[in-house]
Amino acid sequence: MGYQTASTATVDSVIDDEYGGMWFLKDALGTDELGLTIMALEPGAKGKEHDHSADGQEEVYCVVDGIVDVDLDDETVTLGEGEAIRIDPDETRQLYNRGDQRARLVLAGAPV
Repeated sequence: MGYQTASTATVDSVIDDEYGGMWFLKDALGTDELGLTIMALEPGAKGKEHDHSADGQEEVYCVVDGIVDVDLDDETVTLGEGEAIRIDPDETRQLYNRGDQRARLVLAGAPV
């Protein structure tokens, strides 16, 4: 078979429902390098502060619904629906939903 499908309905979220949800689809899709994640953040919720200096992975965050703030080492970038950001592996990052509606994002990552 030349393709594989995956769904948030068949993959367990790695965060509690009260914060939204985060579904890692890499294993379900059987990808070798590319990681794909669907994330939902409830108002007031935040993601984990992290970087990828150890594994060399760059990431792209694309907002599907809502507004999120991406706190980086030296600044905050606000993204709205249809906007995206690419982040270098060494950059520390953390997502926040400081708005009043649920935000949904697609996250992609792969080694540089």
